[in-house]
Amino acid sequence: MNPTIDLGFISIHYYSLFLFLAIIIGGQLVIKEAKKFGFNEDFICNLLFMTIIIGIIGARLYFVIFHFDYYASHPLETFEFWRGGLAIHGGIIAALIFIIIYLRKKKINVLLILDFIVVGLIIGQAIGRWGNFFNGEAHGPETTLSHLHDMFVPEFIINGMNIGGTYYIPTFFFESLWCLLGFIVLLLFRRWSKNKVGMVTSLYLVWYGIGRFFIEGLRTDSLMLFNLKVAQFVSLTMVICGIVLFVFSYKRSKYYREAD
Repeated sequence: MNPTIDLGFISIHYYSLFLFLAIIIGGQLVIKEAKKFGFNEDFICNLLFMTIIIGIIGARLYFVIFHFDYYASHPLETFEFWRGGLAIHGGIIAALIFIIIYLRKKKINVLLILDFIVVGLIIGQAIGRWGNFFNGEAHGPETTLSHLHDMFVPEFIINGMNIGGTYYIPTFFFESLWCLLGFIVLLLFRRWSKNKVGMVTSLYLVWYGIGRFFIEGLRTDSLMLFNLKVAQFVSLTMVICGIVLFVFSYKRSKYYREAD
């Protein structure tokens, strides 16, 4: 699988292209949702712009830290994020810290804004995973052609997962589908009449956390801390935080019709 589009005068990495599409499509959804509640478009655009930058930096630093030995010997490659190497958990953590600090200074309900952002985030994750496909990364263990057919994997993905004559399980594809389904679930949940501020965010944490935990168990390129897959630990933490947040929101938050 060729990871770039060669236009002659310039080469575009598919990874960068899908990252760009994820940001544009996810960002537009956040803006659309926020405007329904009277938030100024300029404010939301500025928030998203800063959050995206912080998120990308956090995702890259997270990845580099867990591959410190390599990047210590190749320091200039630290900045080549367009080739891959963005850890979504690092991006989420960095972006969340920034959003909390920024919105509290402006005395704006953090959970209300997060409820908009996670809808755009999860569809962005579904799109962004396809960059891994073209890079030939974020896949599972070796498998057989017949097994991939039994899993109803599309033929073009099967061909792309034939790396060096060996077939691999396309975990990136399963995560993309899980995020796409999660996007639909979040949209439907947002329209539930008994939905309260913070519940959408809690559902995102639980949904993505569960899916990533099991998918990460199949991946062969996981970030490791000793013998522990870091992403699985973080995913479990997300699920726990999501459950706690759901209970808190159910008991303490306002209904959306009251927050509007």
